[in-house]
Amino acid sequence: MTASPQDYAHCASLLADGDRDLWLASLFVPERFRPHVHALWAFAHEIGRISLIVSEPMLGEIRLQWWREVLEGERAGEAAQNPVAAALLDTLAKFSLPRQPALNLLEARKFDLYRDPMPSLTDLEGYCGETWSAFFRLVTLVLANGHDPGGADACGHAGVALGLTRILRDLPLHARRGQCFIPKDVLARNGAVVEAAAAGLDSPALDAALGELRALARKHAAEAQASAVSLPRDIAPAFVPLAIVPLYLNAMEKRGYQPFETVVEPAQWRRQWAMWRWK
Repeated sequence: MTASPQDYAHCASLLADGDRDLWLASLFVPERFRPHVHALWAFAHEIGRISLIVSEPMLGEIRLQWWREVLEGERAGEAAQNPVAAALLDTLAKFSLPRQPALNLLEARKFDLYRDPMPSLTDLEGYCGETWSAFFRLVTLVLANGHDPGGADACGHAGVALGLTRILRDLPLHARRGQCFIPKDVLARNGAVVEAAAAGLDSPALDAALGELRALARKHAAEAQASAVSLPRDIAPAFVPLAIVPLYLNAMEKRGYQPFETVVEPAQWRRQWAMWRWK
């Protein structure tokens, strides 16, 4: 499937409006690759917000199934009419990218539709791997013009770092939905309980659990940065989204931070400056 410039422009607009961090990070990508990076991240964004726009899980399951059939080539006509689908399929084809990571994302995002607590830290890291790490990896492949530049470990750590940070940032949203992404074993280890976390009730025990997750996010970010140093310079822009991780985590550690009420959003100039310094 060949996408139009308008399809790619739609993906860029979707990111600019719906995920400013990823859109800002994409500005550091070489111009000839930028539309394809927009397509990948726009798809991830589109799937990530399904749980926010459906009124019940079954409707979300239907949307995920539609995307699964698109990726499997069963809805070519409908996909051509959807700008994100058209740009995604065009990008996958142009760079001979594997489709399995996109399929894995659809499977992982089923978790968002329900109110089951995250079972364990291992499960959470796996979830971040499928929802974030895989797309760092796809972006590196695009920047290497379809070749394998290495860097799987760096992508793995980068995705977990950014995924954990996003989850911690979105705690107010999860609390309104009665959802708990904080792993049960992390809560138990710190003396907190799932029911309180799902209800948005703060406590010293919960704060300790969140501190453990912040420390883990920092650890993965540091390991991603260390692993990326040895990679080809051409794919360095793939990791620019990591630059904002410390900004969010630092804000969560300031006096007066309330995890279920405080909306953490660093000023755009701070995010741009952090990305420029990373670059």
